[in-house]
Amino acid sequence: MTTLPRGAAASSHRAVRRRRAVAAVGAVSAGLLVLAACDKPTPMATITVGGDSVSSEATCGGEGEALNTKTLNECLKDKGIDEISVDPTETVRFGVDPDIADNGWTILMNGQPLVDSSKKTYQAIPGSVFFNAQYGAQGDSTLVTIKEGEESTTGLWSFRLKKQDD
Repeated sequence: MTTLPRGAAASSHRAVRRRRAVAAVGAVSAGLLVLAACDKPTPMATITVGGDSVSSEATCGGEGEALNTKTLNECLKDKGIDEISVDPTETVRFGVDPDIADNGWTILMNGQPLVDSSKKTYQAIPGSVFFNAQYGAQGDSTLVTIKEGEESTTGLWSFRLKKQDD
């Protein structure tokens, strides 16, 4: 049988409890720091074609502040853009969070306005428009951007529409 000096067992238990308490406080503190560093997610924009959808947070902005021209031009060149296949006979449906709609939004095709600004959360456009040279389309792929803001641009959500093979 092992014997410990009187009170030694109790003090070792206190030390273990103290270490656990310090570890718990450290974990909570680290968690709060991580949460404090997180940005609030930007509103979402969604494109739906048939049964397929793609959603995205803002490519640029989306936080209510006006974007300058240089930032806008860089944003429209972004290469990491979500894609969706479009059958030209289908309807392309655009949906935005109410936060975007409240500020007004416009659909841009290759950087040019395709429709007038809207404050609704939903718009539908025939798929054939996105591959028609009359509307500025070139080839089998079109950059479509949702622009938030009527007076100044406060956010951009970009998508690439790829013509679906027959």
